[in-house]
Amino acid sequence: METAQDSRAKRNVVVLVLAQAILGAQMPMLFVVGGLAGQSLASNICFATLPITLIVLGSMLAANPVSAIMQRFGRRAGFFVGAAGGAAGGAVGAWGLYTASFPLLLTGSLITGIYFSAHGFYRFAAADMASDTYRPRAISYVMAGGLASAIIGPQIVKLTADAWVIPFTGTYIAVIALNIAGSALFLFLDIPKPAPPEQDAPRGRSRLELLRTPRIAVAVICATVTYALMNLVMTSTPLAVVGCGYDKAHAADIVSAHVLAMYVPSFFTGHLIARFGTQRIMATGLVILAGAGLVALSGVALENFFVALILLGLGWNFGFIGATTMLAGEHTPEERGRMQGINDFIVFGGVTIASLSSGGLMNCSGGTPEEGWVAVNLAMIPFLALAGSALIWLMFRPVRRTV
Repeated sequence: METAQDSRAKRNVVVLVLAQAILGAQMPMLFVVGGLAGQSLASNICFATLPITLIVLGSMLAANPVSAIMQRFGRRAGFFVGAAGGAAGGAVGAWGLYTASFPLLLTGSLITGIYFSAHGFYRFAAADMASDTYRPRAISYVMAGGLASAIIGPQIVKLTADAWVIPFTGTYIAVIALNIAGSALFLFLDIPKPAPPEQDAPRGRSRLELLRTPRIAVAVICATVTYALMNLVMTSTPLAVVGCGYDKAHAADIVSAHVLAMYVPSFFTGHLIARFGTQRIMATGLVILAGAGLVALSGVALENFFVALILLGLGWNFGFIGATTMLAGEHTPEERGRMQGINDFIVFGGVTIASLSSGGLMNCSGGTPEEGWVAVNLAMIPFLALAGSALIWLMFRPVRRTV
């Protein structure tokens, strides 16, 4: 039977799904053109993916401030700040392309990170008003909104990448329009602002105490590894595809298939988590990520790129949604802003390192694009081992029972 709480949560999920579809379209757009735009302006091709790295760095730096804004003024205020950052970043990036300024392009990317940070809180906002039973599905449905963004984003790239004399400028201008139009959705969000803490109200655990909690620690590790490895491979994919002789339209189609695989499973991931538990779903995600690496290492035919990136998206979905669900159930309301902020700071810190490494591995670790692609995928191995070991430790860790 549906509770009033879940009825309200479902209305918010609809808003967040639409936001994911419209505003979220800029993610595949910028990941398709970011590395290529950087390659066209950078004096050293080892820094081609630096625009994407700066987006992720901006997300990491904005995670705690955006979380604090949401904790004090509510989710709606934080999401408006994010959309404003996305629009401003798109404007500065377009100006950087127009003036052929790599530093300006990087500055725009850093500002864009404010949006990406706020975007990361959609999944937590979905859980805010949901009951324990509905929470996994609420998170999954919001993530599933990325299905539309996976279709919309790359198609906008195809229409805008060469629409102006200066390549990719039209895509950055389209990003501005998406943020302005999509931000109106947040007017319909119905999540109350957190009540200000009273003088004697419990403050909850410190950040260090939270991170020392076993299930939280493992959730953060798995979320970081899953997201970082997905970013590592996806960031270098357009460079690898074009470098291996295919065109930008092929790269856009492959990224589109990847983003579809990231979000299509969200329609049933929540049900699988409810049935099999978060740990098994997270473990399945890690195994699928390993499979993506094996397919990528077996060749550079278009089919290899498509299959590897589809598996990469599916593995990310299981691993990241599983980790998010585990984390959401392990902290109290008064710890919410603190925990979610530090979680996304760590996650996007890992993703920043992965994104920065991606360009160097792809362009500077071998003599050919094929050798660079191999290096990118081999780099997955130690991090998959780390996350897998953490999950195995948690599974076999003795549970303390209170008498």
